[in-house]
Amino acid sequence: MKLSKLCKVGMSFLTKPYYRTRVLIKLGYYDSLSDEEFLKKVFPKYMGYPLDLENPKTFSEKLQWLKVNYRDPIQTVMVDKHEAKNFIAQRVGEQYIIRTLAVWDSVEDIDFDALPNQFVLKCTHDSGGIVICKDKSSLDREAAKAKLSASLQRDYSRIAREWPYKEVPRRIIAEEYLSELGSNEILDYKMYCFHGEPKMTVVCSDRFSKTGTRMNFYDIDWKPMGIHFGHYPPLPTEFPRPETYDEMLRLATELSKDCPFLRVDFYEIKRRLYIGELTFFPGAGLEQFRPISKDYELGEWLHLETVHRS
Repeated sequence: MKLSKLCKVGMSFLTKPYYRTRVLIKLGYYDSLSDEEFLKKVFPKYMGYPLDLENPKTFSEKLQWLKVNYRDPIQTVMVDKHEAKNFIAQRVGEQYIIRTLAVWDSVEDIDFDALPNQFVLKCTHDSGGIVICKDKSSLDREAAKAKLSASLQRDYSRIAREWPYKEVPRRIIAEEYLSELGSNEILDYKMYCFHGEPKMTVVCSDRFSKTGTRMNFYDIDWKPMGIHFGHYPPLPTEFPRPETYDEMLRLATELSKDCPFLRVDFYEIKRRLYIGELTFFPGAGLEQFRPISKDYELGEWLHLETVHRS
């Protein structure tokens, strides 16, 4: 590492609590803490205010409460990028599943020659362990294997104590590559559901771009909500309501009907819907909502008094 970059990293560690916390988590500094101790320790460093688990008010606080107090074994199935497909197919139909091409336990088992020219590789137990191949002839196979291997070694549940990922088998899946005709980008529609009721949709754009992901928030009537989420600023131009929006609402309602909170991710390709993944803790509940009043507004939609501790 160059000296200038090393100095920059060092200054970030010393002056930025958010950055410092992420480094310490990665190094295992907090591993000995219980989930509650850990969350009370790191939450203020990410969010800028203390975590109140006894009387949580904001959406972010209530997500931490759910991590500690609500544990349904089906959640492990629902976050598993392989097993979730069976859950989705049984609930709403297999036509909404992105086709799986293969599943392997190790990077050494990956048969690149048997895969089509375009495909996506993912680790089943985490977020970020993904390789997108648009042209197999130019794919750096060793770099892809190195990235996936690093993800397979990571205990994703320890990063922010998202316990459902703990027992997910660590595997690699190959999926069909989806793309709009003539476009390299697919919009990602993330629908927030509270007690089985969709209340808000986030449109993610510029994913995997050099400029970084953008997020635009819309209420149930597709009106902009004026939310700035974490490190993902909204685009200044708004997105039209998708043609399949009513179908998204129906599917999200069915998939989330037994959950205090669930985020359902959709892709719309040529008027056809695909479900990407199911998430219980967007941004681990550790990404700031600005203005903070929005965090309180979303918090009012999550009624913990109706949730049975497990």
